[in-house]
Amino acid sequence: QVQLVESGGGLVQAGGSLRLSCAASGHTLSNYDMGWFRQPSGKERVFVTAITWNGSSTHYANSVKGRFTISRDNAKNMVYLQMNSLKPEDTALYYCAAMTKGRAVPVVAAPEYNYWGQGTQVTVSS
Repeated sequence: QVQLVESGGGLVQAGGSLRLSCAASGHTLSNYDMGWFRQPSGKERVFVTAITWNGSSTHYANSVKGRFTISRDNAKNMVYLQMNSLKPEDTALYYCAAMTKGRAVPVVAAPEYNYWGQGTQVTVSS
């Protein structure tokens, strides 16, 4: 099974940028479709974006479309989330997730993902 570790979170002012990284170990990342989810304090975990195993297809939540970009480097076993034009409502604990590849399009449902990281906190000040 694959282990996931997120990094890159922090405190940033509104309008700023952050890049989150998700490092995979224990199994080659090319076997997995990947997703990013976030959970604001006291709220449910929600879908942010996902990418198929080979990067051929991506999908974004409407709330981040045009501001966030997911990418992956299978050779490095890494997945990235570039976040631009950050807003205070983007404040949350961000999770990287993996699911065994095989779907034609990225999956948005959290229960479909088998493996999760511990999360990295992103805080956007106004």
